[in-house]
Amino acid sequence: MLNRKVIFEDLELKENTMEKPYVKMNFFAVFKAEILKSLKAEKLKGLLLHDSIKGAKIKFFMIARMKSSRFKVWACRIVYALLLWTIAMQFKGFGELKIPKLFHTHSAFSLPPKSMYLSTNITYSGHEHYLHKISFFSLLNIVAFRVSLGTMIRWIYENNGYLIVSSNGGLNQMRAGICDMVAIARYLNVTLVVPELDNTSFWNDHSQFKDIFDVDYFIESLRDEVQILKELPPKQKKKVEFESLYSMPPISWSNMTYYNNVILPRIIKTNGVVHFTKTDARLANNGIPEEVQKLRCRVNYHALRFTPSIEKLAKKIVRILKERGSFLSLHLRYEMDMIAFSGCNQGCSEEEIVELTKMRYAYPWWKEKEINSEKKRTEGLCPLTPEEIALTMRALDIDSNIQVYIAAGDIYKSEKRMKTLKEAFPNLVKKETLLEPSELDPFRNHSNQMAALDYYVSLQSDIFLPSYRGNMANLVEGHRRYLGFKKTVLLDKKFLVQVIDQYKNGTINWNEFSSSVKTAHANRVGKPSTRSVIPGKPKEEDYFYTNPQECLSNVEGP
Repeated sequence: MLNRKVIFEDLELKENTMEKPYVKMNFFAVFKAEILKSLKAEKLKGLLLHDSIKGAKIKFFMIARMKSSRFKVWACRIVYALLLWTIAMQFKGFGELKIPKLFHTHSAFSLPPKSMYLSTNITYSGHEHYLHKISFFSLLNIVAFRVSLGTMIRWIYENNGYLIVSSNGGLNQMRAGICDMVAIARYLNVTLVVPELDNTSFWNDHSQFKDIFDVDYFIESLRDEVQILKELPPKQKKKVEFESLYSMPPISWSNMTYYNNVILPRIIKTNGVVHFTKTDARLANNGIPEEVQKLRCRVNYHALRFTPSIEKLAKKIVRILKERGSFLSLHLRYEMDMIAFSGCNQGCSEEEIVELTKMRYAYPWWKEKEINSEKKRTEGLCPLTPEEIALTMRALDIDSNIQVYIAAGDIYKSEKRMKTLKEAFPNLVKKETLLEPSELDPFRNHSNQMAALDYYVSLQSDIFLPSYRGNMANLVEGHRRYLGFKKTVLLDKKFLVQVIDQYKNGTINWNEFSSSVKTAHANRVGKPSTRSVIPGKPKEEDYFYTNPQECLSNVEGP
């Protein structure tokens, strides 16, 4: 952001460069010759010099005093302006006032409009001074725009209403949704109530926002962009209790026009409060104003900080791993719920397939029931199995002695399915083996908090390798790009299952297999690239949070 100088007009009077002539006064007297002779020339010179010095001192003192007085006047004016601004901010709490209404011109990422001040070129004493002639209220606007004394002063605008949101899905699906909701609230000039987290999903985790994220930091870090409250104010709370609350799921992959033309009028018409029942993928990947995209990044990479207890334990895991050397974080999506949900049963016994199918039918909100596992696998839509991951990592020449941190829950039939991977990479570790049981006790039975630990560790790993492009894989990939394009191996599953099958049936040998895998993934390691755009097919194009290019530097072509 460019620095801006506001130079106040110097109202100091110019000193008259023409020196005033001394007023001559003639004195006549009669002196005796003896007296005149007794006066020495030196004494007369001394008297004249003394009077001259005394006059110069008086003149200097008076000029200095005048300058000091003018400085004090201007200092008082500035202090008075800041005082009025502080009073206005204090009265904000009594009215429906909060962040600025000028979203399209004001942002944490943009400059104040040029109309706020008039630049004039003035010549003074042989130097060029760019003085900004500003009114008193323009001065307040400029001071309000950016005054940084440790914190940023908020802008003021009328509040259009309140937005309540219920996030849905697992931790990282909710995380992305929260980022979108902040951006939407900012765009609509509404107050956001701290999001509710999903307590009804498969994982049955009853953690709330404050249990995973530092809620006070979340509110404070975004105070210059959007007002966020922990709960509705009493007046609005009574309205919700005695009148119906308008609840709705926003349309998926919507742009800002939808929210401005459809959602904002509903907020205004429904007592100023609207409840979003879903937050997943409710904002488009592309076609969004750049400042909105940057705000999504700011929320994701700065405002959403884990609680001190989660961060402290995650840092301990990272410290233990780094003390032992390099480590790879393997996001191995092979938990029972994932296999049942996807219907991918490669390598499973008939008994296991029956067990997984029963589980899939037990959850009515899992829409797909009859799934052709082999067809889905050949299309690259299945998570790779532990055995397939072992072959892939070996083919990529990943050091067999590297620590492999399993960033996942309980692996389905782990004793049998993890055998091949452990033989190829014996230094398999997970949080349960790195920490004392008592250290993990506060987080047990809270899958989202455990996932938060894995998220943090995965960010800090030397290599991140996900076996499936789910929400955690997507968000960690984008976050690692933001942290400096840290190495992330993005597996081409459709290609891999094809060459793995060819290797297993003897069509190609090991060297051919390894060479083809390395060639296919040479440019799939999280380097700068342009996000793909497929108009009308948001699910098929690159997800915004995997490659938030508007927030990155050194973005190149694909």
